[in-house]
Amino acid sequence: MLGICRGRRKFLAASLTILFVPAITWIYLFAGSFEDGKPVSLSPLESQPHSPRYTASSQRERESLEVRVREVEEENRVLRKQLSLAQGRGPAHHRGNHSRTYSMEEGTGDSESLRAGIVAGNSSECGQQPAVEKCETIHVAIVCAGYNASRDVVTLVKSVLFHRRNPLHFHLIADAIAKQILATLFQTWMVPAVRIDFYDADELKSEVSWIPNKHYSGIYGLMKLVLTKTLPSNLERVIVLDTDITFATDIAELWAVFHKFKGQQVLGLVENQSDWYLGNLWKNHRPWPALGRGYNTGVILLLLDKLRKMKWEQMWRLTAERELMSMLSTSLADQDIFNAVIKQNPFLVYQLPCFWNVQLSDHTRSEQCYRDVSDLKVIHWNSPKKLRVKNKHVEFFRNLYLTFLEYDGNLLRRELFGCPSEADVNSENLQKQLSELDEDDLCYEFRRERFTVHRTHLYFLHYEYEPAADNTDVTLVAQLSMDRLQMLEAICKHWEGPISLALYLSDAEAQQFLRYAQGSEVLMSRHNVGYHIVYKEGQFYPVNLLRNVAMKHISTPYMFLSDIDFLPMYGLYEYLRKSVIQLDLANTKKALIVPAFETLRYRLSFPKSKAELLSMLDMGTLFTFRYHVWTKGHAPTNFAKWRTATTPYRVEWEADFEPYVVVRKDCPEYDRRFVGFGWNKVAHIMELDAQ
Repeated sequence: MLGICRGRRKFLAASLTILFVPAITWIYLFAGSFEDGKPVSLSPLESQPHSPRYTASSQRERESLEVRVREVEEENRVLRKQLSLAQGRGPAHHRGNHSRTYSMEEGTGDSESLRAGIVAGNSSECGQQPAVEKCETIHVAIVCAGYNASRDVVTLVKSVLFHRRNPLHFHLIADAIAKQILATLFQTWMVPAVRIDFYDADELKSEVSWIPNKHYSGIYGLMKLVLTKTLPSNLERVIVLDTDITFATDIAELWAVFHKFKGQQVLGLVENQSDWYLGNLWKNHRPWPALGRGYNTGVILLLLDKLRKMKWEQMWRLTAERELMSMLSTSLADQDIFNAVIKQNPFLVYQLPCFWNVQLSDHTRSEQCYRDVSDLKVIHWNSPKKLRVKNKHVEFFRNLYLTFLEYDGNLLRRELFGCPSEADVNSENLQKQLSELDEDDLCYEFRRERFTVHRTHLYFLHYEYEPAADNTDVTLVAQLSMDRLQMLEAICKHWEGPISLALYLSDAEAQQFLRYAQGSEVLMSRHNVGYHIVYKEGQFYPVNLLRNVAMKHISTPYMFLSDIDFLPMYGLYEYLRKSVIQLDLANTKKALIVPAFETLRYRLSFPKSKAELLSMLDMGTLFTFRYHVWTKGHAPTNFAKWRTATTPYRVEWEADFEPYVVVRKDCPEYDRRFVGFGWNKVAHIMELDAQ
């Protein structure tokens, strides 16, 4: 192989008894410096200075917005305290309440009530609202399927966690993909006083698959209809949210609205803010039946116990069957069916003030929901355009959303004062191990790093893989930080097989990577590349932890343990698959060594054959890898023999050998105690040889 070096780095290496494949070459491109093993780090809200979307002024705007969010949060807390004191002194003091309440008449669907609610002003109802108990658990249900929706859920959860003061219990109706991603994410996030339960969305498909749906959400867009049947029978109430929601207040305020339900009210909904259900958007537009403007189901308060007693399942099914006879399919998924039921049974709905679901699709009346942006409670990006939607305050909304999108999730691991978390064995063991460390030990920070739990988001982008019929497939495994993104396109061009990458990034950098990938035709054309984000924490680069994450999530029986600075020779992927059969890797403990080369030149014509590579070696434009600084690392490869070899040959392990190898999937993991630069591969190769 061949490499391009800007500067020199010392590689400390180990060796091993291994089979060597002589015809395989690859190129090492030393595109940057790790700075002694540590990647260049950005602050959680830092972004690339050359991106026009993220100018310095925009950055300051976002930072000031975050400060303002916290100030408003504190002001609200003080105001609530004053209101509670005023309530204790009697009704006469309610006139001092400057908090606006935009309550509307329940179930009217009248557009005049929307305006009336906005002008309502200083209602005394706010002071009478029953408070949510300090440590009362708030239940939230979310339907989530696929890779993109999993990313959206994270931003939604961040906005909820940022403002919350109560324990939370998330009920996630998820497909297999979302469950794998989110289960790992929450397990490694370790947020106190947060519980996660999953419900198999695929098992629910039969409940709603009989309903034709034209909405882009597909079959999963109908699953909110079956929550009374899906969620635990002892769960009495739940807040149901779409994934494209952003909270600008404490979710406990919304939970408290349940206390306002009266009589047979079992659904809390905000009126739809577009003209969709009025049927006047275009000629021959024929929407499903709805009460007035209808209701939007992006935010729903469900009284589950009462709904079950009312036989909700039977109610919505009969309504859907009747309407489908003439409508043939739904256009807005579950929302059409909810509205058809409400049209027949208006007493079911409690109409929420519209600031609980400010709908940012084109041509909505969302601007009538607030006098000032500080009045906002919940923002709903319910247009396919998402952040490109038209609204006079869209810049504020976008900045609020981006603040949470790039907010450091590690900062949300704060304990709730006075609300002890449920006992967690993993957390307790971790605390015990940390307490046993000697803080006066000079190596304390290094020893502590092995107990650090890094938040991990698997499959950050869409991933597809079809297993090879001959069971010989090989995945290229590597890890990288932000300063190596430029290598991704080149590697994808040289290696057509599956790739598993672990990226060590901050939350802000993860979004920069997403924009980079989505803007790359090369990367977007490849669906067999798994990108796994390991979020930054601590001062060390956890190189072996990253390798383990990438190794653990391969879908093939074999893997090529590489580094991000290397380019494989063209055709290496197919060559290795043939070698797997030839050398019977399935039934023997062998590792195939891929010989490594480097160059000190910035530009180089990539060798197309072994003969061309040998010529470049003789001319001095190529060198065996680390020839000038660490010959021991690759000396056992025996490059002199490789020059004339035409078949694989065995080499013996020697101290400091650190080759790049192809091994079976059951290969031992790397030792995560090694962080930063040095000895990490050496120890792993030594372990391979021992086994």
